[in-house]
Amino acid sequence: MTAPTLLVIDDDPLILQCMKLCLPEPDYTVLVASTAEHGINIFRQSRPDAVLCDIQLPDRSGLAAASELREIDRRIPVILITGHGTAETAITAMSNGAFDYVTKPFEPDEILPLIDSALETSRMARRPAVLPSDKPMHTAAADQVLGRCDAMVEVFRSIGRVASKDVAVLILGETGTGKEVVARAIYQHSHRHDQVFHAINCAAIPENLLESELFGHEKGAFTGADQRRIGKFEICDKGTLFLDEIGDMSPVMQTKLLRVLQEKEFERVGGSKPIKTDVRILAATNRDLESAIGDGSFRSDLFYRLNEFTIRLPPMRERGDDVPLMIEHFFSAFARQLGKEFISIAPETMQSLCQHHWPGNVRELQGVIKQTLLKASGPVIVPAFLPPSFHRDPKHDITTPSSSDWRSDLSRLIASRLAAGSFSISSDIHDEVDRVLIEQVLKATQGNLSEASARLGISRPTLRSRLKQLGLTRH
Repeated sequence: MTAPTLLVIDDDPLILQCMKLCLPEPDYTVLVASTAEHGINIFRQSRPDAVLCDIQLPDRSGLAAASELREIDRRIPVILITGHGTAETAITAMSNGAFDYVTKPFEPDEILPLIDSALETSRMARRPAVLPSDKPMHTAAADQVLGRCDAMVEVFRSIGRVASKDVAVLILGETGTGKEVVARAIYQHSHRHDQVFHAINCAAIPENLLESELFGHEKGAFTGADQRRIGKFEICDKGTLFLDEIGDMSPVMQTKLLRVLQEKEFERVGGSKPIKTDVRILAATNRDLESAIGDGSFRSDLFYRLNEFTIRLPPMRERGDDVPLMIEHFFSAFARQLGKEFISIAPETMQSLCQHHWPGNVRELQGVIKQTLLKASGPVIVPAFLPPSFHRDPKHDITTPSSSDWRSDLSRLIASRLAAGSFSISSDIHDEVDRVLIEQVLKATQGNLSEASARLGISRPTLRSRLKQLGLTRH
């Protein structure tokens, strides 16, 4: 997989050197320029994934440079570097479409999550989500939406029907079925494809921060709000906003989102001035929203507002002959990415893969294939190369209560939260599980965030966010 590219435009050699040290190869490619003119020329030639640009440049204002970069390609996020006295100027630039800003002096832990978030946003907006009719299936530089079963054919038809229509789309499906790729395909085939695209994982951001992330806030709105912040609804005006895991949004936030969708306007947190917005909403969830409406955890009126058009993605266990098709495709594509020789899959290996239940769906399949290729020592994929879980005796599987007391431990943890009178039990339990999960994966990957996020099946920004929320550090 090609490393993401960051262009840094700054006349301070220390900043340029710092970015190269903090974002080392081969995980990143850092291009540098000390003038606006040089940076714009590099931008035109290389089309980086994101830009970090100082406001004070020797040949022209960084704001003017950022504006010119956006005229060339609005989809590429631009983060502005400001001095203490120029933060308000940067905030104004955000109102005109800049991704975010950081104030000098800054620490690596402050700016790296912001850069990762910008790179992830760029990937989602610019990396093609290819439908079967678009390009040959051997395309390696794109996310391929694969499938020939009736359910997937209907998904492709639905994308074609709705992409050009300016309506909200609700994408439903189990974890790992490819909801993000479908959202990107809709965006890339829409008339807003040359405008801003942003994505927010509603389950990964605490409620108080999610409100600010979506709507922004005014200076002094709450403790720590030392500057105005521009939210995604303001940044994405005329563009597209993808709300992933919408089913995990709190009831309070559901009410505030519903108002924006109904009235096409909002106020920043702590503000009173209505701000108009023209944003197309794509939303996704793995939850059964109709059941959630029944138990009162999801608003029916918000469901109907989001449900102007629905696309349902089938789980892998219901896709029949699509499974060997996907196995062949991902082995071929990932072998090229990893520089591994690949000729064929042994029949026994194919049988083992096809018989697997795949609870994690396509995302799990991709992870298994990458692990298999990394372990493979020859061009033919034999069963010995498959991960250990494929060789485990089923009667010793961790899902059987007789082999582990993890269910008892979980029950005791829930009981303790109930006894303590907690009103955030779901969040508490998820935090405890994530703490153990992330610590173990980081240990296994020796603290490599890129590898850890890939193994977890989440983005680097989400992983960094969870590390910060849980108070964890890299090993």
